[in-house]
Amino acid sequence: MPHSRIPEAAPAGLRQQPQPRLVTGTGPVIGRALQILGTFTAQHPLLSLSELARKTGLPVSTVHRMLGELLAWGALERDEHGRYRVGLRLWEVGSLAPRTQGLRERALPYLEDLAALTRENVQLAVREESEIVFVERIGSSSAVPTLTRVGGRLAITATGVGLVLLAHAPAHVQDAALARRIQRHTPFTLTDSGQLRRVLAQVRTCGYAVSDRQLSADTLSVAAPVTTAAGEVAAAVSLVVRHGSMPVGALADLVRTSSRAISRVLHTPIS
Repeated sequence: MPHSRIPEAAPAGLRQQPQPRLVTGTGPVIGRALQILGTFTAQHPLLSLSELARKTGLPVSTVHRMLGELLAWGALERDEHGRYRVGLRLWEVGSLAPRTQGLRERALPYLEDLAALTRENVQLAVREESEIVFVERIGSSSAVPTLTRVGGRLAITATGVGLVLLAHAPAHVQDAALARRIQRHTPFTLTDSGQLRRVLAQVRTCGYAVSDRQLSADTLSVAAPVTTAAGEVAAAVSLVVRHGSMPVGALADLVRTSSRAISRVLHTPIS
């Protein structure tokens, strides 16, 4: 069945990219450059010189000088209105991140098969500290809209992939994630740490996670872990459907079949 990747602007509810903990204007040159790059988010992909200076707190003259160097290297580009955006060279470097490079390429055929079979949203995510980063998403034009995008981040407790990754994370990561105030996205969002700990234990027992209307009121996500040859959970794959459209058990069977297939591929050394 045909399917397509879904381009979408960052909708309300998608978390802002976290700002790097970097030095201020008196700090090293690299720190200031990264501070400038860190201001670009899905919500603000295009920024002017004055906006960059305001968001970073750096002098306009400093930002202007740094922008010249970033443009020359290809980390940034300028549009026809003189605004700045992330450049292709930076994307090329980012695509070499070892945790996503081999994972995405090897998982993609199975993600595409799952998307073609279900004509629903299929997602692949990894964990970074107590957040999740989406490294791939596929869906059809008839699938329910979601709040995710490739490269986007979400809080770890509100999504199926997040619950899987948190359930298999080290104890200190779980403690940190559950100690923070948890944002309520819908009336169904789980915010009680004790209840979430019970959910994480259930995820480890049954081998999949369910996020029912926790992130948006009309979606249900079912996710399963992707493991390495050493048995570590490297990623999570999920199906996101409209709430009430498919039985959870059937979704779980499909997702677990795909996650096991991807895991087997990861267990095989690249020749």
